[in-house]
Amino acid sequence: MPKLPSLRPREIISFLKANGFDLDRVTGSHFIFYNASSRRRAVISRHDRDIPKGTLISLLREAGFSREDIIKFMD
Repeated sequence: MPKLPSLRPREIISFLKANGFDLDRVTGSHFIFYNASSRRRAVISRHDRDIPKGTLISLLREAGFSREDIIKFMD
């Protein structure tokens, strides 16, 4: 299995938008995205640093994606 790349919030946001997620609201320092068809949500913080690997894996799981999905998107 290939390693998970280091990603910034804007790269994750583009991945989510490409997969049907829309910005639902902004709460404090977090963007909350929602996918109406799958009824899943994803919470992304608004900073401009790389997202830690564990946080990224948790975010992908919450949104219903696997590691391979994000790796394919980034290639």
